[in-house]
Amino acid sequence: MKELLGWQKGDWGAYFGLLANNLTNYFTMSGLLIFTVGLPAEFVYTRIAPGFGLAIFISSFFYWYAGKNLIKKTGRTDVTALPSGPSAPSIFLVIFLVILPIARSTGDPYFALKVALGWCFLEALIELSGAFIGDWLRRIIPRSVLLACLGGLGIMLLAMNPMLQSFEAPLVSFVVLAIIFINWFGKKALFPRIPTGFLLLAVGTILAWVFGQMDVSAIAEGAETLGFNIPLLQIADLFTGIPPALAFLVSAIPLGVTNFIFTLENIESASAAGDDYNVRNIMLANGFSSIIGTLFGNPFPTTVYIGHPGWKSIGASTGYTLATGFTVFLIGLFGFGGILLSIIPLSAVFPVLFYVGIVVAVQAVNESPKIEMPAVFVCLFPWIANWALTLVNNTLTSAGTNAGEVGLAAFTDAGVYHQGLVALGSGAPLSSILWGCLVVFAVRNKPQYAIVTALASAAMTITGVIHSPAVGWMLQPQMTIGYLLIAGLFLIKLLDNKKNNVDGETTLMPNQTA
Repeated sequence: MKELLGWQKGDWGAYFGLLANNLTNYFTMSGLLIFTVGLPAEFVYTRIAPGFGLAIFISSFFYWYAGKNLIKKTGRTDVTALPSGPSAPSIFLVIFLVILPIARSTGDPYFALKVALGWCFLEALIELSGAFIGDWLRRIIPRSVLLACLGGLGIMLLAMNPMLQSFEAPLVSFVVLAIIFINWFGKKALFPRIPTGFLLLAVGTILAWVFGQMDVSAIAEGAETLGFNIPLLQIADLFTGIPPALAFLVSAIPLGVTNFIFTLENIESASAAGDDYNVRNIMLANGFSSIIGTLFGNPFPTTVYIGHPGWKSIGASTGYTLATGFTVFLIGLFGFGGILLSIIPLSAVFPVLFYVGIVVAVQAVNESPKIEMPAVFVCLFPWIANWALTLVNNTLTSAGTNAGEVGLAAFTDAGVYHQGLVALGSGAPLSSILWGCLVVFAVRNKPQYAIVTALASAAMTITGVIHSPAVGWMLQPQMTIGYLLIAGLFLIKLLDNKKNNVDGETTLMPNQTA
């Protein structure tokens, strides 16, 4: 059985680590739908959670199968499968931009859910298109840029908030973090016979109960969700929701593009770690898993999870991703979500996300040529701005106001460059790639590629795809002109190269080494 699954000793640690990642998003999804949208818990756990688990299991099966095929193709035994799970950004986007506004305007959260199913279906179709251009994008975008953008996502979106949450629960999280430092960052593991992923959850759970951070009565409440909840086909709901979902296409397109960019970055990350997966097959798996999920009531797309290098570094093979997907499916099938949340503290889970974010950031540094190192750090800035912008906006919302009411002058007087945060942080997944490419093409003396990058940036800016909080025409005219000026500068550089018979390939400064 172990050989069939592709199970090795390292799969235990990867299984519990990836499961913790998936559980975090599972709890987030169910909590927002129940407490923010107002859907009954019974409805969430019987109509949405089973389809949620099914979609993750199907995508996990695809990735497990891809890993087994790579083992067969290469004859290697150290292949690690890609991790899978729900797209975390889409959970927030679907709930706060689709479900919640419609539920409040119509007073019907069930109709809002149908529209969300239609939205997810459209987003999956957009992501499927990435299967046919993914290889081309992978060839033209420098590896250092793809890895750096993934590192920025890992640090700011995956690791930063869990680190802050860990410092709000130090009695639990500090010890869990220390175990990660010793067992996953270090070489001499503590309690080596126990899978580290399980050890983290077990120690964190024990500490939370010992220090009185958990409530016994919550277990009884969580047990109320137990039952057998088979995924139900909801085709009628899906096709009812597609026409009104077209109004939200402006948000589905950017997220669809973003998801296949994330997939591309994760595939490149796996390739840098030694596992070269077929781009088209993985992207098709993502799209079809999401579509199948919508047919069974799940409005949240699946994606390749960040963290392959981390699980590979602890010796995982292919079995961990299939086992994780199957476990999440069982949680949805039998309604275990509520009781797990009442037993396992999130403060024991957050440090695992921190670990994954750090590992992918380290890979970006280790796998990038020295001459391209500036691009690694330039790529971080849009992600930093995106995180800071989200923090500022959420703070204002919690205070019952917004940036417009506060006023730009008040921000400036306080030393907060809100206008810059909006410009730099909006569209971070794409703008980080574009700026990273500009740096690499500059240091590699390839002005012709930089010109194309600058013109593409201008086109995305003028249409609001990047640097604007919403898609629209001419929202950032000065920034559009700025990109055109950059294109003009690189045109001068190109002409200068031709005048001096420079071939446009890598040109190193005297003090630089590749």
